[in-house]
Amino acid sequence: MLSRLQSVTLVGIEAIPCEIEVNVATRGFANAQIVGLPDAAVKESLERIRTAVTNCGYELPAHRTVINLAPADIRKEGPALDLPIALGMLFAADGMVPASVKEYMVAGELALDGRIRPIKGVLSMAMLAKKEGYRGVLVPRDNANEAAVVEGVEVIGVGSLTDAVGFLNEQLPLEPTVVDLQEVFEKSSHYDVDFSDVRGQEFCKRALTVAAAGGHNMLLVGPPGSGKTLMAKCLPTILPPLSLSESLETTRIWSASGKLPKGASLLGVRPVRTPHHSASGPALVGGGTIPQAGEVSLAHHGILFLDEFPEFQRSILETLRQPMEDGCVTIARSHSAVRFPAEFMMVAAMNPCPCGYYSDPRKPCKCSQPQIDKYRGRVSGPLIDRIDIHVTVQAVAFNDLRHSKSGTSSATMLASVLAARQRQRDRFGEKKTLLNARMGPRMIRQHCPLDPASELVLKQAMGELGLSARAHDKVLRVARTIADIEGCDAIKAEHVGEAVQYRQLDRQQ
Repeated sequence: MLSRLQSVTLVGIEAIPCEIEVNVATRGFANAQIVGLPDAAVKESLERIRTAVTNCGYELPAHRTVINLAPADIRKEGPALDLPIALGMLFAADGMVPASVKEYMVAGELALDGRIRPIKGVLSMAMLAKKEGYRGVLVPRDNANEAAVVEGVEVIGVGSLTDAVGFLNEQLPLEPTVVDLQEVFEKSSHYDVDFSDVRGQEFCKRALTVAAAGGHNMLLVGPPGSGKTLMAKCLPTILPPLSLSESLETTRIWSASGKLPKGASLLGVRPVRTPHHSASGPALVGGGTIPQAGEVSLAHHGILFLDEFPEFQRSILETLRQPMEDGCVTIARSHSAVRFPAEFMMVAAMNPCPCGYYSDPRKPCKCSQPQIDKYRGRVSGPLIDRIDIHVTVQAVAFNDLRHSKSGTSSATMLASVLAARQRQRDRFGEKKTLLNARMGPRMIRQHCPLDPASELVLKQAMGELGLSARAHDKVLRVARTIADIEGCDAIKAEHVGEAVQYRQLDRQQ
């Protein structure tokens, strides 16, 4: 008897349809074999399935069983195929395949006692089921909330093999899982920090507002204790709330990586990833024998904060160039290439020298000039050139620390960011999520015209600072964002001047 069930396999973050075919012969010895390019975890599933089926009180097929995973040219990975294989073996042995099997995609990992454990990539599976026109998905109960955010698909959460068999045989009615998306976002959209907690640093707050408004990458340079890390932690509070489409894209990456918190359905706030400076290249940008998303992809539609910037290995930092420019990472292997989205806002922080007190008026610097040059040289010029805004963070004065009056709050800064982003949507069109930081050369010429006064300021900056062609475009993008914050249609000389002020490392070279 032959039975068929529909499941999925993950390639990167994409769910690929996988048909499970189980054929039980009418004669031959009782053994089972899996074909269709399974990996070690899938091959080992037979032992889990045999034990789980027996412990649930079912009988295994008494004759030779062949399990085919189609298409056969795509490698099948992970334990998510346990449940559909077990169901296929039971239905084929029984000789009756329920009609409901054709209406659902099935995935889940089996425990030895028949319980169904959570798996990765359930959100991608639900999105594929909707695209392919299936009625619903049969998934582990712990993953049900995650899949239920996809509208138009029934999500049936099952806790055991017995539940799955009973539901498909129409002997156990189970209600689809329903998630209130508005409630999910409301619960998630709160922060424990606020820019009013940052004393002084109004110049840096202004620069952070500009960066958030246009999606610009930023580098903070200052002595220890000046507030660089605190301001980076506060930055999410002035970013616009995640839209549903952005949340789905980001959650899909976290789901496929197995990093979505247990029981969570969506990421309600923009992700902030803070990898340690000892992180490897694959950990930062993605990779591995089986390609996995790295920190830059986990920060999709969010923030990648790199503290102690020069302490990262230079070769690893250089791998950031391509995702910073393209907004994606492509991991190439001999048999395939996997693409991960990586549209993130990078914020880096560093000390001005090894001891941290170069140009600090209160503490003398103990570093020699060669030591300072060597320290700064750990970050290459081409990488610095790709960062739109770099500012110096001064040590906070005593009067600012003890002043009872709070500084600019996150609410005030957020209002400016939202107004500027609305102007960008009006300029680029509602259907595009393009920000000023992502404008290409043609769009810069179209949307960043300069009057004679602005042209003169930019020309002087190019000559005095020796700015590259890339830095020239960065200045124009930042000036466009500053004009948007000020509510101006045209870029003025003061906007260009402020944008040039945010190229402080160029002044030191």
